[in-house]
Amino acid sequence: MTPLEGPLGPLLPEHISEFVVGIILFVIIYLVVRKVVVPRFETMYADRTAAISGGMEKAEQAQAEAQAALAAYKQKMAGADDEAAQIREAAKATGAQIQAEMRTEAEQEASRIVTTARAQVDAERSHAVEALRKDVGTMATVLAGKILGESLDDDARVARTVDGFIATLEDVPAR
Repeated sequence: MTPLEGPLGPLLPEHISEFVVGIILFVIIYLVVRKVVVPRFETMYADRTAAISGGMEKAEQAQAEAQAALAAYKQKMAGADDEAAQIREAAKATGAQIQAEMRTEAEQEASRIVTTARAQVDAERSHAVEALRKDVGTMATVLAGKILGESLDDDARVARTVDGFIATLEDVPAR
């Protein structure tokens, strides 16, 4: 037998004193671990747990703030889209109104120009008719006097002759 192997096996000591000293040391180590090491582990575990849960709470709070900011951003974007649509509609309405006003002004201006042109044409026509009466009357009386061989000095007779000639000219259709 070897000195490590006792009569009861390799795990049991040969002397009881070794066994008692081992138990006393075990109890001392157990008490030291229980009084000193375990409380430190417990406090370290509690600190770690608090730090982790505090970090998780901060992360959840940050996530909630981010979601609130995202919701506010989406709401603002929806409001901006609505506002842009309203601005487009207002611009279309204003454009249509300006177009209608310009069309009305153009029609009024065209009507005014046509009225002015008609008045001017009528004035020029009456001026031309007067000039024609005067010139035709003078030429007609001179020509009639040469044909008849006598002078036509009677103004009333000349006016009747010229008016009759012009009336026949007006009855002839224009070509």
